[in-house]
Amino acid sequence: MKKNNLLNKWLWKWHVIAGLISAPFVILLAITGFLYLLKTDYETPKQKHITEVAIKGTPITFQQQLEIANKNAVKKPNAMILPKHKNEATEFVSGRFGGKTSLYIDPYKKGVSGEILPKKTLMFKIRKLHGELLLGKWGTKIVELIASWMVVLIITGLYVWWPSRGWDIKGFFIPRINQGKQILFRDLHVIFSFWISGLLLLTLAGGFPWTDVFGSNFKWVQKTTNTGYPSSWEGRGFKSTVNGKPISLDDMVVKAKELSLDGKISIGLPRGKEGVYSISNELFSNLSAQKKLHFDQYSGELIHQNTWKDVGVLMRGRMWVMAFHQGQFGAWNWWLMLFTAFALCAASISAIISYVKRKRKGSWSIPKVPKTFNVGYSIIGVLLLLSILFPLFGLSVIIIITIEFLKQRKKAIKTL
Repeated sequence: MKKNNLLNKWLWKWHVIAGLISAPFVILLAITGFLYLLKTDYETPKQKHITEVAIKGTPITFQQQLEIANKNAVKKPNAMILPKHKNEATEFVSGRFGGKTSLYIDPYKKGVSGEILPKKTLMFKIRKLHGELLLGKWGTKIVELIASWMVVLIITGLYVWWPSRGWDIKGFFIPRINQGKQILFRDLHVIFSFWISGLLLLTLAGGFPWTDVFGSNFKWVQKTTNTGYPSSWEGRGFKSTVNGKPISLDDMVVKAKELSLDGKISIGLPRGKEGVYSISNELFSNLSAQKKLHFDQYSGELIHQNTWKDVGVLMRGRMWVMAFHQGQFGAWNWWLMLFTAFALCAASISAIISYVKRKRKGSWSIPKVPKTFNVGYSIIGVLLLLSILFPLFGLSVIIIITIEFLKQRKKAIKTL
């Protein structure tokens, strides 16, 4: 591929500048992402005394367990997770998302086995550090800005690295160890970065839906184009016909088992006299198996059901990349994310070491670009496209251009 030498220098310059600014954050994101992948392995044994029970005697009914949960939960439960094994405590969920808590009932001892408050767990803090640097909304925006620049770093890095004088296959796998430490760490940065570039773009795509600005815009597009979950998915518009006494939770458990749904099965509890029961399943390794069914709480009759086919294309894509981001498609996905986190950390650290080894004393050693170089319309078009797609990146570009303009104007005034 024949490259424009001046454009190559210009892209290298901004690759270096963006890398220096974002590298510490990228390393932090890689480490916290790696740690969060260990969530299940870390939490399962620590919570075993709450989630597992001894099988002894006859268990009480699910309806009786719900009554115990209603009396002991800080907030009235809105769902029950159907146990898959006899030695599992029954989980009653209160709240949603970040405010979610779980109360566990031992059906044999007829009491509470424990409560799990995600907000108070170590993994919740690691997730908050990963997603918002423990700085709330401002931290989320910083992470979103860094993620936006990471997309630019990948694109510019691939262009700068792309060989213009033929290919050397060894360069894809083996760093040069006999040409000094600066070259060695530069090669390590290049090799790690190349092999995870596609994976990293996919991983970033899975993280952006959680962000403030991009995430809000994405949800707006989903709503406008009607490509999210159907309005019937949550069942807010459905009502039960009040007629006599409601059926018991045990009756709904029977219905849920008859459906033979895969994955974790949740039974949403009715809200008020006209509320409905909702049965759904969660299976990230096979998203197409997801279903949501709503039942009348008095007659037990099916009111409405949705399958994965009813979910809009943007929501399907969003759920897929978010599940991939968290390594939820199975062992292959988990190990792939673990490798990506390790390689990203190694690529960032080796880049910093290479820069330090190359840096001249008293200088930032930023690649020089001739003042006569003009960015072409194609590059401006790409920048505009990225700025629209990632608004915080666009805002940072405006700030950079403004600073550069003021610096040039100050120099011009001094020469007068």
